[in-house]
Amino acid sequence: MEDEVFLVSPTVDLEEEYMDYYREWKASGERLSPGVITKSPADFPAMVKELEEEALGLNLREGYVQSSTFWLVNRQRRVLAAVSVRHTLNEKLQNIGGHIGYGVRPSERRKGYAARMLALALEYAAAQGLERVLVTCDESNIGSEKTILRNGGAADTPFTEESGNVVKRYWITCGD
Repeated sequence: MEDEVFLVSPTVDLEEEYMDYYREWKASGERLSPGVITKSPADFPAMVKELEEEALGLNLREGYVQSSTFWLVNRQRRVLAAVSVRHTLNEKLQNIGGHIGYGVRPSERRKGYAARMLALALEYAAAQGLERVLVTCDESNIGSEKTILRNGGAADTPFTEESGNVVKRYWITCGD
């Protein structure tokens, strides 16, 4: 890892840095991950407010659960990645998504950030009283699978989506 990194709650103070992160993801043509970054940042203060409310379990959209979102930043305040920690699971999240979803911007991959971010998210989950969490990844996402395993993931039964995509499911004990 190039430098020290931190999880921070979304804030309007990081609008420029977040927009740089968001534009890079969009330009890559890849699926945005975690899903929380699909929220339009066009009204940035409103997006941050929505994320704050989700963390408190307020005004949740249909099918959503209480979820805390964090941005992984370095000392220069560059937004490197994002992670969502869902406080509970619904039926969909039991199969796809799990408790923790994360993604590292394309230009910052293969530097250890995903593993560090997942470890920090596990600490947060433990502080919220979660004893173990479900983390998932597509079967084709070898990097994410390695990150999950590096953080103590124990394989559970995979889930196959209607499209045929196989989602690998792993349980990680928090606070180990």
